[in-house]
Amino acid sequence: MTASDSDFEAQAAIAGQKRIFMLGATGTIGRATLKTLLDHGHAVTCFLRRKIETPSNSDVMPQHPRLTLRYGDVTDAKSLSVDGFNHESFDVVVSCLASRTGTPQDAWAIDYQAHRHVLDAAKQTGAKHFILLSALCVQKPRLEFQHAKLAFEKDLIDSGLIYSIIRPTAFFKSLSGQVERVKAGKSFLIFGDGRLTACKPISDRDLAVFIVKSLSDHNHWNKILPIGGPGPAITPLDQGNYLFSRLQREPKFKSVPLWFMKWIIMILTLVGRVYSRFADQAELARIGYYYATESMLVLNRETGVYDENLTPSTGQDTLFEHYDQLIRGNLHHERGDHSVF
Repeated sequence: MTASDSDFEAQAAIAGQKRIFMLGATGTIGRATLKTLLDHGHAVTCFLRRKIETPSNSDVMPQHPRLTLRYGDVTDAKSLSVDGFNHESFDVVVSCLASRTGTPQDAWAIDYQAHRHVLDAAKQTGAKHFILLSALCVQKPRLEFQHAKLAFEKDLIDSGLIYSIIRPTAFFKSLSGQVERVKAGKSFLIFGDGRLTACKPISDRDLAVFIVKSLSDHNHWNKILPIGGPGPAITPLDQGNYLFSRLQREPKFKSVPLWFMKWIIMILTLVGRVYSRFADQAELARIGYYYATESMLVLNRETGVYDENLTPSTGQDTLFEHYDQLIRGNLHHERGDHSVF
């Protein structure tokens, strides 16, 4: 156990058990956060989509005497109040919930409106603290899901509740999509020269510990908290070079020109004016372009430059250790809606 973990244990003991209302507990970060909450003695009520829509919930949710599972519709204010909060009072709301795709309708329904319903129910039932997992990319908002997240962040700040808004950098899962490509002898895809962007990746476990610390650490209260993992910032070129070195292969990169992505966005946008389904595809392409061109580091407002020195670090897990586990076959990822490669 590290010194920081020891301090966390001491804080948890002083704070005592809290009653937590949690959203987004079935995602990878949500599951890690739930485990950490339970490990530190808290009682957690998770609000999940109805069983008929999520038959796998029983497979991903642990059995625990301090865990309660409730089911309903997070986009329905009445369902949240009756099926979720059930007119009970919770000390803290913890949300790891996010829209699945980031398309406009999904983003405003989940990243904003669903959270707005939760905030209203939390205030009505006497919650004191709301911990929100947001995203570092909202620093430079160009996409609908970023605007939706910022709109709710503002409502939360103005709510009168204690708030902890956590904006993590890139996740290990989102940076692991090319491991199998390289293992199969294929090239590592980059944009430009592979140095256009950088990030300080954070593991689900380290992020979960940071989230749960916000329950009792007053330094996390009423603040927006950017956070990354340990070590220096890493570029896509660094990621590819590490994989080739680890697999003892000659580096083989393929550069995807940014003009090609812009061309795809333009075509999809034009077609989307006639066929609505292509409008969502255009937004997904814009999301891909954003992450290909913007670093996930704290933005220095004075210089307009992303700055790794301004980006706080936490935890011990590194992306390259994560790659090692994937290469050895000790871990497997289910690629989600936000996958670029």
